Amino acid sequence: MLHRIDGVDTPALLTGPDLLAPVRATLAAAFAHRPPGSLDPVLVVPDGPGWLRADSLADGTRVGDLLASVALRRRATPHAAAALGWKAYTYALALPAVLGWASARRVPLLRPSDVVVRLDTTRSVLGLALRPTVRVAVLRSDPAVRHTDPADVVADEAALLARLRGTLLDAHLTPVLGHIRSATRIGSRTLLGSLASAVAHALLDAADALPEPVAGHAEALLGVLGVRDLVDLVPAPDGGLTVRRRTCCLAFTLPEAKVCASCCLRSVRPPPGGRRPFT
Repeated sequence: MLHRIDGVDTPALLTGPDLLAPVRATLAAAFAHRPPGSLDPVLVVPDGPGWLRADSLADGTRVGDLLASVALRRRATPHAAAALGWKAYTYALALPAVLGWASARRVPLLRPSDVVVRLDTTRSVLGLALRPTVRVAVLRSDPAVRHTDPADVVADEAALLARLRGTLLDAHLTPVLGHIRSATRIGSRTLLGSLASAVAHALLDAADALPEPVAGHAEALLGVLGVRDLVDLVPAPDGGLTVRRRTCCLAFTLPEAKVCASCCLRSVRPPPGGRRPFT
């Protein structure tokens, strides 16, 4: 069987034991003592009760349920529920793609039809996992390339990044963002700032488990997603790097106000006994 790659007939690819093995190993090392946000630690789950396909978020039919669930759990206003639900969603969704790229140049293709979400979790505002149907894009030089059909082969890193953007952002997050904006009229810059933050935090959270420094990965991933101007990686007191956002996730508006460590408003202190003012 042949695949068409850049206009050239190429042998199809063999999965081998597990094309997602580098992602699983990096998740296990990076999150040995805490869960990986809203991403299910099992990573890939079979379809079953309680899970809804992400298609229903991308087409808008279940976005209202997501926002209502977050608003109820966090006692949040509609705008804050949208921002916080999106923040959790983008981190959980981006994490496998970011770690797949950074650990082994293997990128799970996160189309809505290959992702499932649940709203009845106890650990986070939502749960997210991949379906067994998910495919993985790999470089032509990947040792997993053989002669059966598991994944999508691309010629080089630029093509691999393009596949990451095309499935993670263009086919998945962009339509979800559009439906969230229609429901709440929250600004796209605020929402895309959380995508930039998700990518940066994913890299820093797994930095000790990655084979290369995170700065180069951040430049490539933030650049291809078009969100490089919405987050900075700055020196941390321990000599490493930390994230500084240029937008706010609105967590400070919750009844129990939270100021994230990466928040662009950290220099504005809330009045005693009161909420942080919006600036």
